[in-house]
Amino acid sequence: MNNGDNYKRRRKDTFSDDEDSCSTDHEPKKKDLNGIITSLLLLEEQEKRDRDEQNEASCEEKSILESNHKRKTRTMLEFYTNLQDYYSEIDETDRMKRKKSRAMAASVVAAAAVSQAENQSPNQQNKQSGSGQQRRLWVKDRSKAWWDECNRPDYPDEEFKKAFRMSKSTFELICEELNSVIAKEDTTLRNAIPVKQRVAVCIWRLATGEPLRLVSKRFGLGISTCHKLVLEVCSAIRSVLMPKYLHWPDEDSLRKIKEEFEGISGIPNVVGSMYTTHIPIIAPKISVAAYFNKRHTERNQKTSYSITVQGVVDPRGVFTDVCIGWPGSMNDDQVLEKSALFQRANGGLLKGVWIVGNSGYPLMDWVLVPYTQQHLTWTQHAFNEKIGEIQKVAKESFGRLKGRWGCLQKRTEVKLQDLPVVLGACCVLHNICEMRDEGIDPDLEFELVDDEMAPEVALKSVSSMKARDAIAHNLLHHGLAGTAFM
Repeated sequence: MNNGDNYKRRRKDTFSDDEDSCSTDHEPKKKDLNGIITSLLLLEEQEKRDRDEQNEASCEEKSILESNHKRKTRTMLEFYTNLQDYYSEIDETDRMKRKKSRAMAASVVAAAAVSQAENQSPNQQNKQSGSGQQRRLWVKDRSKAWWDECNRPDYPDEEFKKAFRMSKSTFELICEELNSVIAKEDTTLRNAIPVKQRVAVCIWRLATGEPLRLVSKRFGLGISTCHKLVLEVCSAIRSVLMPKYLHWPDEDSLRKIKEEFEGISGIPNVVGSMYTTHIPIIAPKISVAAYFNKRHTERNQKTSYSITVQGVVDPRGVFTDVCIGWPGSMNDDQVLEKSALFQRANGGLLKGVWIVGNSGYPLMDWVLVPYTQQHLTWTQHAFNEKIGEIQKVAKESFGRLKGRWGCLQKRTEVKLQDLPVVLGACCVLHNICEMRDEGIDPDLEFELVDDEMAPEVALKSVSSMKARDAIAHNLLHHGLAGTAFM
């Protein structure tokens, strides 16, 4: 019994020692595992905090960019409003000065007439009253030989078109349209200038861009008279002809435009091709920095100032929408935001259609632009190839606009506040020529040089990015694009 008890006691002691040694060995391992888990939890919390901080920073940066953009837009709008008010005050001051000068001139003439009557003898007075003749205002005799030659019925149409950029029939159509607005009646002091001569003065001045003193010699009129005629006829063109020849298409016309653009490029639902060009001007007296054109100045190594003309054209190159007069320091996307076209799109009138622009415009729900990132895929190259066909329509149309109307190629004598009226008249006359298939002389073709600046925000719609990718995919996989890379 004693031996058995001793054996059991020794065996029990051995087991208890083993258990103690095992528990002692596992305690450090448990501590290490707990430390690792704790470290992982701390690391995960730190990463979460970092992500939250990055999101907050990106949101703050985005809000800062948006606020800066809104502030710039608001400032530019206030500037343009103040500029218009300033020019309105100048016009009113000039009008009052002219009114005073006319009143003074009339008083001087009246005093001279009274003095002459007092100095005349009774016989002279009786002779003058008995003759029944009325005195006429003295007018300087100027030669109108050149215009009289052009106005002859047998004058060659080719020569007429070379001088006025349009055929006789188109010129006479414009005269008939404007006759009721610009026609004047003869007075006892002088004969009125005929409607044809009025229109011819304006069109020749726009076509050649020649200074007013040369216009005066060509048409046998005074310099101030020519200047007045140009503004009067341009204003009449804008008020009478623009609603008829430059307007947004109706539904039937839009359907035809979509079909023609799709036939050109394979891209569906395109209703217009958009482009923005710059018109050089003389340095304005106020707000010089707003009109300073940095890109043209750097390229030409000569200080340049300009205003912008944004236009949308149909497949024939006819303008369907224009936005004229914003300062030349503004980028294409900034001019777009100020246009009536942008307001029309915000009102939902351009839903489901595209207007194609170049890389100077942002990608939007209704503005389709090419891919601009580096290392384009085959599909993106194919898309850019086809959208370039539509872009070319607008650029070539603007080239013909500046080629026809030489006044758009160089700095003009027209005041800054009058330029939008003159430029609008050029766009209307361009449309009339395009609609009547008035070709342009190859010697008059003008190469546009307008630098494209990347917009501040290149992507304004994620859905439009997906839609562009889908169009690019369909073009390539239906064999409508990509031929230039084979």
